[in-house]
Amino acid sequence: MTTLFPLILGYLLGSVPFGLVITKLAGLGDIRAIGSGNIGATNVLRTGRKDLAAATLLLDGGKGAIAVMIAYLAGWRPEVAGAAAFLGHCFPVWLKFKGGKGVATFMGTLFALHFPAGFFAGATWLGMAYVLRYSSLSALAAAAATPFAMYAMGKPAFAIASLVMAALIFIRHRSNISRLLANTEPRIGAKKEEASA
Repeated sequence: MTTLFPLILGYLLGSVPFGLVITKLAGLGDIRAIGSGNIGATNVLRTGRKDLAAATLLLDGGKGAIAVMIAYLAGWRPEVAGAAAFLGHCFPVWLKFKGGKGVATFMGTLFALHFPAGFFAGATWLGMAYVLRYSSLSALAAAAATPFAMYAMGKPAFAIASLVMAALIFIRHRSNISRLLANTEPRIGAKKEEASA
């Protein structure tokens, strides 16, 4: 039960497509018909509504954090709840398993699992973004470094969960990686930047 319950709870929380819900409530239509078609905050920003993008970012991160915190309080395995929320965001049953890339949910999960590791991942993203101006590369760097940070901080179970999430982030950023290698990936602030969250 300490594994099954957080798995179900995390997935259901993570599968709530806040980007889609928020933009529809705001009368902006289906976010999947805009830009990259992604339901994350970066694509919501393409509507020109920074407030909606910020809300999507916070809510997508928050659903991972809430799943973890509930698991902690219930005595369940928090890493299972967090990873399940991440999977729910990437593969929501309500959208025929076509969700976002999971970066915001990944970050929210990390902060709730082990705050120092979340801070490390966030700092890695910000540092890379400031220097290189690539959102996707920043997300990939943070995802790749986090499992090692978790392990170094004495959290092997969390390291395994973050490794699974990091691997999926790389898989879902395949097109970004191809553009990075071809030097055609738009930098932060470019109009055609693909959603990374």
